[in-house]
Order: sequence, then structure tokens, then C-alpha cells
Amino acid sequence: MKRRMMWSLMLTVALVMSAALAGCGKGDSENVKIRIGEVTRSVFYAPEYVAVAKGFFEEEGLDVELTTTPGGDKTMTALLSNVIDVALVGSETSIYVYQQGTDDPIINFAQLTQTDGTFLVAREADESFDWNSLKGSVFLGQRKGGMPQMAGEFALKKLGIDPKTDLELIQNVDFANIPAAFASGTGDYVQLFEPTASIFEKEGKGYVVASFGAESGHLPYTVFMAKQSYINKNKKAIQSFTNAIYKAQLWVESNDAETIADVVLPYFENVDRDILVSSIDRYKQQGSYATDPIIDEAEWNNLLDVITTAGELEKRTEHSELVDTGFAEKAIEAMK
Repeated sequence: MKRRMMWSLMLTVALVMSAALAGCGKGDSENVKIRIGEVTRSVFYAPEYVAVAKGFFEEEGLDVELTTTPGGDKTMTALLSNVIDVALVGSETSIYVYQQGTDDPIINFAQLTQTDGTFLVAREADESFDWNSLKGSVFLGQRKGGMPQMAGEFALKKLGIDPKTDLELIQNVDFANIPAAFASGTGDYVQLFEPTASIFEKEGKGYVVASFGAESGHLPYTVFMAKQSYINKNKKAIQSFTNAIYKAQLWVESNDAETIADVVLPYFENVDRDILVSSIDRYKQQGSYATDPIIDEAEWNNLLDVITTAGELEKRTEHSELVDTGFAEKAIEAMK
């Protein structure tokens, strides 16, 4: 209930800001500028940085401005208020906004990642790890209602583990402080993204023993989305944008982790190259990077199952209501 109230308030504020910024939209034109807001700076989004660094957006006649807007709430507020044109964020945010009621829904048009991006990290290396080892343990998880936590709990339940009764679940630590909390002794296991998981292994603070992404299945975890009104006015630009993302996806699929790391390294100034290589390789090995931009119905339904299981969904929002696969399909056809 609190989460729904938060999204309702966020939507109201954004609509007021949007009215004040009316007229900022752009029509279809060559060399159009598109402002992207990414929910966080993450190696999980490597194909996005490849699209910029390799000039794929420029090839499509686009001038992109990339900004990090930390957190799903801030990213969606920026999108609704026209501060950014395209958001890279979890599809669940578009569902939350839609269910609060809007005449201008947020449309998911190009998928970037297709699995959860977190890993289960233990204090000791365990090559024979079994998920049942979690029973009776203290598990330092992610924020309640966030996609990492929802996907994590979904995976645990599929594996026959009830996160509410089979283990002690800690969820009151802020996202930015979770690694430090584990390093200081909180929890037997922790749920971490890369490159933090690889950094912990290098420093001997923890060891990856399993993947939540591998267990929770394919879902539109991180997706490019825009307001329906923006898409209607900028169809050519959105198509060009999707074409560029698909080029980057093909490039990432056909190159190894070291080659990819060299391209995206400028976006991660404080991360060692070997850590970046390890992180990218781990994501490639488990198929986290989508190989095309299509958000298919099976993935969408899996997402709905994850959110429903977490108790965060009032009713199921059908694929046809918030997903447009047309741009992705044309991008694929153009590359044949």
C-alpha cells in the first residue's frame, strides 16, 4: 500500500512538472537529440555504453545525452516530467505508473537485459554449494519491493525456500550500504550486483556461489521506455535509437569480455580492468545481455509472476498494454 501511495504522489508531481515543461518535445528529424536517463551506472548495461562508444547512435543520426538518474523513482519522475526523453529502468516501473492511472502511459520498446543481475555471495568459497544451505542462515537481501529483491525471492521460492520462514532476511539496509554491511560482518550470504561481487572475490571478502539471474528465468529486467506521446511524435528517432541498440547487442554477442571491457572502460573510471572483464564475462556466460531488443510476451508474463508473488501487483497488466515490439522487429529486419 505504501509503495502504491508513493507512486501515486510521484505521478502527481511529475505531471505538474510536465505541464511546466510543455513544448520541449521534438518532432521526427535528422540528428535529433535524445536524452537518456539510466537508473544507475552499471556494467550490467554494457551494450548501452557500446552503442555510444562505437558510434552506433551517430550512425543512426542521433545525438544522445546520457545521464544517471539514481533509483527507479527518480528515473520515472524525470521521464514523466520531460527532463529525459528515454529511460533505461526496470519494466515494473511502467506498470506501477500505469496502474495509478494515466492518459499517457510509459511504453517499453527495447530490451537491454533479460535476467536478474544479482549473484549470491557467501563468506567462504563453496564449489559444491546447494541452495538448501540458505535454510537457517542470515541473508542480507535487497530493498523490499525492488526488482532485485522480488526476483531473488521468486527464485528462492522456485527452489523450495521460503524467504520469510526458512531464513533470517535482512531488508533494512540501503542499497548503497549493502556491500559495506556484509563486509563488516552482517549476514552469512548477500545478494550483490557486479562488479561488486568480483571485487569481493578479489579482496577475499566473499565468493559467488550461485546466480539469481540463472534461477529466476528470462524477464524484461532493464528496458528502454518512453512516454506514448513522445513515441508518437518521434517515431523515426525511436526507430533509429532501437537500431543502434540492436547493433550494440550484436557487437556484444560476437565479442569476448576483454574486448567489450576495453570499449566500456571509460565509463567505469574507478573499476580495474580485470574486474570489469570478470563482471562482463559472468553476465555473458549466464545470458544476461539481451541479444535483440524484443520484449516477448513470455518474458513479460514471467515479470508479472515475479511482481505478483512479491505482493506488489494489484492486477496483471497485459503485454499489449505497455509493450511495443514494432521498433525492435524493424531493427532486426533491417540488419538481415
